[in-house]
Amino acid sequence: MVLESTIVCVDNSEYMRNGDYVPTRLHAQNDAVNLICSAKTRANPENNVGLVTFNNGRVIVTLTTEVGKILANLHQVQPQGMINFETGIRVAHLALKHRQGRNHKMRIVAFIGSPVAEDEKELIRIAKKLKKEKVNVDVVLFGQEEDSHDKMSQFINTLNGKDGSGSHLVSIPPGPQLTDALRNSAVIQGEDGAGGVNMGAPGFEFGMDPNDDPELALALRVSMEEQRARQESEVRPATTGPSEVPAGSGEGSQPSAAPAPSVFANVAQEAPVTSSQPSADAPEVNFNSMTEEEQLAYAMQMSLNELSEQNDVEMDTDENTTGKKQ
Repeated sequence: MVLESTIVCVDNSEYMRNGDYVPTRLHAQNDAVNLICSAKTRANPENNVGLVTFNNGRVIVTLTTEVGKILANLHQVQPQGMINFETGIRVAHLALKHRQGRNHKMRIVAFIGSPVAEDEKELIRIAKKLKKEKVNVDVVLFGQEEDSHDKMSQFINTLNGKDGSGSHLVSIPPGPQLTDALRNSAVIQGEDGAGGVNMGAPGFEFGMDPNDDPELALALRVSMEEQRARQESEVRPATTGPSEVPAGSGEGSQPSAAPAPSVFANVAQEAPVTSSQPSADAPEVNFNSMTEEEQLAYAMQMSLNELSEQNDVEMDTDENTTGKKQ
């Protein structure tokens, strides 16, 4: 894996208050920064990341391997004024020069959600200097991508030259989340686009890479298999026994909507459901759409159901024994 030091430059201008990205551009940018920093550090444990603001070119966090430190300081950044692209890039380049790993490649990830004041000539001059210093730059345009797309395209083309491909431009129009748009982009996938870093992308069971947390993946897989076995055992007696027509299933009634996965978040607070209620028509649980807290809550509910069933069996046994003695 490539050893790399990365400085993330964030846009903290007044434009970041806009709500065209949910909930605001600033919050959407914070989630995207979290994604990128986690991807960089997971790609190689020796990789480090830093944080710089574009508004005043201030170093918020120096190069570090602790993503939590980045996030803790990132949420303290508030929108103010306008961005200064040249100042922010210069400060980021200076921070990269002082990296501890001298064999690390240098990269800057620039988030731009407001107009860039510099003209094409200035951007080309900055790009030539960065190219000479062997610094790659990934630019993420969002919100104002139409105003700055042409200038930033020229900036990236100058950095790459004729045969280079180390720098990238990602333009994201309003609508999708920044994190969703970045997952399959070259910023996350790497220079060769081979997808060396996976951040819960589709294709992994439970939406996570089992290599990241084998114990959690095993626990989720066992819990899912136990749930399937329970459903199959409940379906068999329901199909052999007398059929019951559930209330509201007659003609003229509308089918009830399947409960959203979020209902399991508070399922531990509800009364346990006994096995006397047939669950053959219960919707199959989609673990991929549930968070870790929802999955744990659902597993807790299953345990409560089993405990309730055991108590019912013990009560029936005690009653039968008492009747025989009398």
